[in-house]
Amino acid sequence: MSAKQDLATRRKARLRFQIKHKANGRPRLSVFRSGKNIYAQVIDDSKGHTVAAASSLDADLKAALKTGADKAAAAAVGKLVAERALAAGIKQVVFDRGSYLYHGRVKTLADAAREGGLDF
Repeated sequence: MSAKQDLATRRKARLRFQIKHKANGRPRLSVFRSGKNIYAQVIDDSKGHTVAAASSLDADLKAALKTGADKAAAAAVGKLVAERALAAGIKQVVFDRGSYLYHGRVKTLADAAREGGLDF
């Protein structure tokens, strides 16, 4: 395993440990970003299922976006996942950035989800 992968794995494990202990029963908003797209889902860990999800590959977003790998796409996905979570009755979540640093597309998605009505 390369040094960069090892750091990412350690960062992800450290964050997941903190989330489990501080969640207090709230679902988590998990973010995954690839080179071409960004994905977000609200996961209820107590039941083990996904409550709401959105990605830059959704049909209505894909047509409106220039690319799925920029801050505009992250903002659109954040608003859409917040809208779907509120429709499912979820208002408070814990943000799970995974192994990604909190800047760029990840921060933009989080800010858009907050603007959309999620509290974290």
